[in-house]
Amino acid sequence: MFRSRRLLLNATPYVLATLAVIFALQISPSFAEEKVMERTITVSATGTATAEPDEARITSGVSTEAPSAREALTGDSEAMNKVIAALKAKGIDAKDIQTASFNVEPVMDYSKDGTPPKVRGYRVSNQVVVVVRDLDNLGAVLDDLVSAGANQIQGLSFEVSKAETLKDEARKDAIANALRRAKLLAAAAGAEVGQVLQISEEATPDMPVTYAGPRFAKAQAAVPIERGTSKLEARVTTTWQLK
Repeated sequence: MFRSRRLLLNATPYVLATLAVIFALQISPSFAEEKVMERTITVSATGTATAEPDEARITSGVSTEAPSAREALTGDSEAMNKVIAALKAKGIDAKDIQTASFNVEPVMDYSKDGTPPKVRGYRVSNQVVVVVRDLDNLGAVLDDLVSAGANQIQGLSFEVSKAETLKDEARKDAIANALRRAKLLAAAAGAEVGQVLQISEEATPDMPVTYAGPRFAKAQAAVPIERGTSKLEARVTTTWQLK
């Protein structure tokens, strides 16, 4: 014991530094056990499912021009009240009618002789988004919209009300596609797919069926409508262990 202390006291600074490094390496976990890098494979894949739409969303409204902004507003409001009343009379619930935009703008008269443009009137536009939950009634709703005075129909889209639940099939399909690709790539590299380590899902918008709304003054019959099918998509990124 005393001899060890005497040796340390007589050791040079260089020897002491060397002993400290050796001692540190001996107690270091990385020196005692070298960490082996884990082999993994990460694959992204997409799955799809189709569903029949069960509701539609219409963007429609009234645009009115008049010499003054007050006259345009009055005329547009009267026409819009008739449109909303027609929708409710057709069985559309008040909660499914929502104002989407309201605009008041001057109507300019541009002369060809180079003189400055003049305001010749004002235009007021009022649009609503209407959700139709009974698609068998959709054509008649469009007909009544126009007949009641709607002179703007910006478009129509079909939606799946239970898209989140129905998308589960697309998620299963995405996982199956990812696993298939992972096994293919691993086999090509001489490895095997082990246990799953991580799964993440990317947010993907649904692909609704769209229908360009008619722009007509007055419908003579119920508008023919085909609902088609909607495409539901899920995208996942999965990481597996390699054996």
